Amino acid sequence: MIILPLHQEIVNYLKVHQLSKKFEKQYNIFLINKKHPSLNLELLEPKRMKIFSFRVDQKYRAIFIFRGKDIVEILDVNNHYQ
Repeated sequence: MIILPLHQEIVNYLKVHQLSKKFEKQYNIFLINKKHPSLNLELLEPKRMKIFSFRVDQKYRAIFIFRGKDIVEILDVNNHYQ
């Protein structure tokens, strides 16, 4: 699987919210096994848009799409409860 490089805004967000290490850990798990239970992978509503998320920690999630069979683009990392 290939994950496209993160946009600088996402990298900055991770630094500001002190999530860089947590994100890197979950990112590596995602590369190995996207169905790993700690990721809590979800298909978001509306499902026809095919936008997914995985857990960075209890509060934050990474939002992503598949650009191809094995190409992923992370669109955002945000507070899951806002």
